[in-house]
Amino acid sequence: MDGSVVGLIIFSTILLLLASGIWVAPALIIGGGIALAMFSSVPVGSLMASTIWDASWHWPLTALPLFIWMGEILFRSSLSSDMFRGLSPWLSRLPGGLLHVNILGCGMMAAITGSSAVTAATIGRMSMRELDQRGYDPSLSIGTLAGSGTLGLLIPPSIMMIIYGVLAQQSISRLFIAGVLPGMLIIALFMIYVGIRALLNPKIAPVETTRLSFAQKMRMTGPLLPVIGLIFVVIGSIYGGYATPTEAATIGVLGAFVLSAASGSLTWRSCFEGLMSAVTMSCMITFILAPAFFLSIALGFVGVPAAIAAYVESLSLSPYMLIAILTVMYIVLGCFLEGASMMVLTAAVVIPLVTAAGFDLIWFGIFLIITIEMSQITPPVGMNLFVLQGLTGKDLGTVTRASMPFFGLMVLAIAIITVFPQFVLAPVSFITSR
Repeated sequence: MDGSVVGLIIFSTILLLLASGIWVAPALIIGGGIALAMFSSVPVGSLMASTIWDASWHWPLTALPLFIWMGEILFRSSLSSDMFRGLSPWLSRLPGGLLHVNILGCGMMAAITGSSAVTAATIGRMSMRELDQRGYDPSLSIGTLAGSGTLGLLIPPSIMMIIYGVLAQQSISRLFIAGVLPGMLIIALFMIYVGIRALLNPKIAPVETTRLSFAQKMRMTGPLLPVIGLIFVVIGSIYGGYATPTEAATIGVLGAFVLSAASGSLTWRSCFEGLMSAVTMSCMITFILAPAFFLSIALGFVGVPAAIAAYVESLSLSPYMLIAILTVMYIVLGCFLEGASMMVLTAAVVIPLVTAAGFDLIWFGIFLIITIEMSQITPPVGMNLFVLQGLTGKDLGTVTRASMPFFGLMVLAIAIITVFPQFVLAPVSFITSR
């Protein structure tokens, strides 16, 4: 049977299983097992056992629980309140005022937690009440949190980058480097949009009249500086080639313990809760990744990636058209699947496809993560939408409408990095050539 037809059968089966409520990992195993049992003579059991075992102890995955644990420790400290107090004096007089605290605060929290939902929830708990009391437009307040919260997937250290690096067999350090400028680009687009909206309609963002001296601003920012320093040490050690991601994550965990203890928020209870949360999250991701490797091997044996790549090549699509099609595909999938599931489900086919089309896999990883970011604010399963619905008490439709301008800005960011791929690749080339 033609590989494209086999692929359609397998992916339809997996989607049907997911729609019926079966977990992602068993659905991937069943799909791979059906592919091998029905369309090849390969022994299913032995290949499944060896592939899943090999994937479960993949070395780059060791950085995953450590970065998650670092974020969990800091998440349980006084970080969110320190961040709001530390950033607001410097940003309050910009057009848009404290709305910029949401954007930059989420950008900083993203560098700590690597999680979109945690980023939106942490900054939102602190800022929403303050913004409401000061008369800021609720829709724009929600939108900045929803859009900026997605930066948790892009700004390193990012859990999604680690997952993609393992799936695509790419350097996680290079992915971390490649994600910085696109992350800053999206932050800049968000801040420019908010500033323009505030200039056109000053009522949506009241002008802050309080003036503080430079010394007062520095005193308010003081508690935030150690956390910023820890981020620079962790990321800088990777960029400078002094540490691998796993070693940098270890430094991050030790530093997070020191900062949490210094702030008085480190207790046996918070330590245990942070450790268990990191273990739970890491096991969940590994439980999805290992079957994804099995599915990828199974589809390779039955010729699905090669058949689809040949079909797409026969269409003679331009690179821009292929990226446009993939963008629409991931936006649609994001309406129904969670980000990690979407990535592992499509990797077996899409990665060989874009490789055959001549795209750099580091660049494609950043493109893919931005599209997955967009899925965090698309109904009906956008995680950030549910987080903000719970925080604000607004209905899902209101939260979704508030998020849509920021969805559009992320589409613009994809267009920019597609037309100017060196925006992603130049920092990688510069740092790795040193």
